[in-house]
Amino acid sequence: EVEVLEATSEAELLAKVEKLAGRSKPMLVLLDSRGKLRSSEEVAGLLRDAQDDGTQHAVFAIGGADGWSESTKARADELLSFGRITLPHELARVVLAEQVYRAFTILAGHPYHTGH
Repeated sequence: EVEVLEATSEAELLAKVEKLAGRSKPMLVLLDSRGKLRSSEEVAGLLRDAQDDGTQHAVFAIGGADGWSESTKARADELLSFGRITLPHELARVVLAEQVYRAFTILAGHPYHTGH
C-alpha cells in the first residue's frame, strides 16, 4: 500500500511520520544529494531489512530547495541520493516511485528488474 503525504514544513513531515508509529518506529528515508548512492538492488535490500526488522511504514521524503535541516537529518534512518544533480520535485517523485516499485519487484523475484 502506498500513500502520498504532503507537508509544508519539516515539522509537519516529522509529526506525520510520528503518527504512523505503531508496533514499530517508521523508517524515514530522506532524499538528499549528499546522501548515500545506492543501486536498485541496495534500495531493495534497505526495504528487505526494514521488513525483516518488523517495520510497518517506510517514508521516503523529497525535500525543498534548501535541503534538510540538521535536526531532520538526525531523525532520518537513511539519506538517499539519486546523484549530485538537482531534479525538479515532480521528476524526483517519478524516479522515487519507480525505484520503490523496482525494489519490491526485486524482492519478489519478478523479472521486471532484469528485463526478462
